[in-house]
Amino acid sequence: MELFVLSFTIFILALFVGIELINKVPPTLHTPLMSGTNAISGIVIVGAIISAGSSDISPNVAGVLGFIAVTLASINIVAGFMVTDRMLNMFKRKG
Repeated sequence: MELFVLSFTIFILALFVGIELINKVPPTLHTPLMSGTNAISGIVIVGAIISAGSSDISPNVAGVLGFIAVTLASINIVAGFMVTDRMLNMFKRKG
């Protein structure tokens, strides 16, 4: 239970920090920010795979949560690259 409370506290703090950081980024920096978040999502996938194999909590729960984290981070990476590519194509010269 103590591990859950610690993990939940870290999650909530990260949520607040993320919201504050995103709100303070000027629109001209959104493309580099997307690239950075794609890299962070790659780190999330590695962490999810490690946590799925951890035995601190029930293996079934860890496996399910790890699978969900890997799936959502993968979707985020693919969508992030698609949006970044679309944004960069707007700056290409036509012709």
